[in-house]
Amino acid sequence: MSREVRVAVFRPDDERLANAVELLDSLGATPVPDPMLAVEPTGAVPGDDVRPDVAVLTSKTGVELLAEAGWSPGEATLACIGPKTAAAARDAGWTVDLVPEEYSSSGLVAALDGDVDGKRVAVARSDHGSQVLIEGLRDAGADVRETVLYRLRSPEGAGQSTVMAAGSELDAACFTSSLTVENFLEAAAERGVRGEAIAGLNRAVVGAIGEPTRQTAAEFGIRVDVVPENATFEALATAVVEKAAPTYHE
Repeated sequence: MSREVRVAVFRPDDERLANAVELLDSLGATPVPDPMLAVEPTGAVPGDDVRPDVAVLTSKTGVELLAEAGWSPGEATLACIGPKTAAAARDAGWTVDLVPEEYSSSGLVAALDGDVDGKRVAVARSDHGSQVLIEGLRDAGADVRETVLYRLRSPEGAGQSTVMAAGSELDAACFTSSLTVENFLEAAAERGVRGEAIAGLNRAVVGAIGEPTRQTAAEFGIRVDVVPENATFEALATAVVEKAAPTYHE
């Protein structure tokens, strides 16, 4: 007989969290939803002054905010990081010209290198985007204009999972960005259980959606057991549950 596998998930409290909970439940795990991010739109859109030659979008949230604002890429080459971002762009009626094989800032830079020299490149994303993307595109010769579409903050009341981690009540956790790691630890510190929460995570199975998130966790002393080949939540959750479940068979 197998015990329940309790998996903490930190997605924003919208359809992403609902879908994550549904997915974990379908995998036979017990979801522990604890949103570590809240989205605050800025109302800004790229290309107000000069239309870009290339537009880079890094999230489904960014695409949806731009579509709601009536923005479109026009004649610009549209590059999207990851299939979810690309699917949202297509749903908005836009043509997606490029999705890198590696769903990351470095992967996108590699895909665009050689095609952006001397071109205006609009990067539209959150206020916590990696500088790897901006610096890499500039090194490739691009004139980069960054637009902050939304800010990410830690929602009030987040952090119950940190108490569970401290008490060894979590079997696994899925971190989907460096910021979710940082906000988890801030919430743990506010509750006076930061050290215990880190120790609890290190007794559990920890998954990180990509190498940057893994590196952030490692910097804080959190051992990451799972980094999926594809940087999607589905791949992350599936790999984490598969890793955690055998541990809890009796």
